[in-house]
Order: sequence, then structure tokens, then C-alpha cells
Amino acid sequence: MAYKFACNLSFMFQEVPVFTDRYQKAKDAGFKAVESGFPLGFSVQQVVEAKKKAGIEQALINVYTGDTLKGELGFAAIPGKEKEFESSIDLTIEYAKALDCKKIHVMAGRVENPTAANDAAYEKSLRHAATKFASEGIIGVIEPINNITVPNYYMNNFEKAVEILKKIQSPHLKLQVDFFHLQLSRGAITKTFEECFPYVGHIQIAQVPDRNEPHYVGEIDYRYVFSLLEKHKYNGYIGLEYKPKAGTVDGLVWLQQFGFTL
Repeated sequence: MAYKFACNLSFMFQEVPVFTDRYQKAKDAGFKAVESGFPLGFSVQQVVEAKKKAGIEQALINVYTGDTLKGELGFAAIPGKEKEFESSIDLTIEYAKALDCKKIHVMAGRVENPTAANDAAYEKSLRHAATKFASEGIIGVIEPINNITVPNYYMNNFEKAVEILKKIQSPHLKLQVDFFHLQLSRGAITKTFEECFPYVGHIQIAQVPDRNEPHYVGEIDYRYVFSLLEKHKYNGYIGLEYKPKAGTVDGLVWLQQFGFTL
């Protein structure tokens, strides 16, 4: 089976300090697509110019998260931050449309002790986002993020994620499965993935525990994971959201070892 890979510019090509310069590095390495966090500090014009110059596709972009220096990771589940959430969706849609990007990762935010008020705020936010995405032909994805490497992130549970997707029932809202977070938050990879697969809109990979390339020895057997993707005929992009151990380009040797090409 031929897989489609998108390198994550917020994790890979860190050898290049300027974010926008990584688009060309990704293209030079052979990638046809990239994904990234929100390009904080860069205008729409700057990012679009870098993408167009490189001639590469933007498969996914994270929503504007707020002030990361203050620990903000989105606003969707935070009561009282409705205006900030709506503004973040509008801003990210502006970037996504300019980049011809059809998927936006909607981030929930940090919550120390979640209550029913957070649940209600999250559902309301996702319904608002789904309506916006529907009018723009965009798919929003939500991602359960483990509580070990990202403490207090609201959406940290795969069962909860599927439950809210079932409740909202929008074709413009799906699940993002990062196997790194899946292993650290729940494990039971086969059972969980097969239960979640009908709702999957995007996939990411990284080895556990150090979040490096998938061929390193770790908790996850990625040859088996790829067999799962083949079994279920997953044909979307696979985001490489890992931290290269020795260097981005040198680390791509894992593709050859697995028999894959870009």
C-alpha cells in the first residue's frame, strides 16, 4: 500500500530556525505535503509565499492557540473564552483558505479540574467550529493528547472524543489519532484504533517514549501499526510529528527501512 506522508514543520527541520524556510527544506527532502502548528509570528502572506515557492501542499494546520508562553493551548473547553475561541477559528480559517489547506486541528486548552461547564463549553465551541468549517469546505479534527507530556490538556481521552463526535454528528468534524498520544494515554492500540476508525480524519506518528522516528526501539511496533492502516484502507495523510533524533534528513532512513517512498 502506498502511504502519503506530511512532515510536521513545527517538529522537523529544526536545523532551520526560520519557520517559513522549512517549506523549501521539506520539498528538497522529497515531501509533497506538510502540516504544522499555527505559524505564530508570521503573516498569511509570508506563509503563503513560502508554501507557493516550495510548491508543496499544506495538509493540516493547528488552530491559533493563544499565548503559548503563558501555556495557552486553545480555548474550546474554557468558559468565558468564547470570543477568543471564535476569533481563533476565524483567523485560522483565513490562513487555511490562503494555504488551500482543508484540515484544521481544533485545540481544547488546558483545564486543571474539568467540570460540566468545560464539557458544555467544548460542545458549544465544536458546534460553532463545525458550522464555520461546513461553509468553507474544511474538516476540523480534535485530538486526544496524553496527560503525561501535556498535563491538564482537556481533551485527553479517546472515548470522550468519540462520544462528542457522535453527539455532534457533523461530517466536518473528525478525530485526529496520534499513535504517540494513543499509547501514552490508553494503549490497547488495536482495539482503540478499530473503535475509532469510523471517525478518523487524520493520523500522526512518533515513537514512544521519546517522540523520535518510528524505526527506533520503543513501545510501539510501527510495522504492525502500518499493517493496521493497510487493513482499514486508510488513504489520508500520515503526519510525521516527531523529533528527529540525529537530524531531519538523516532520520528519514526509516522510510527506506520500512519499504516506503515519498
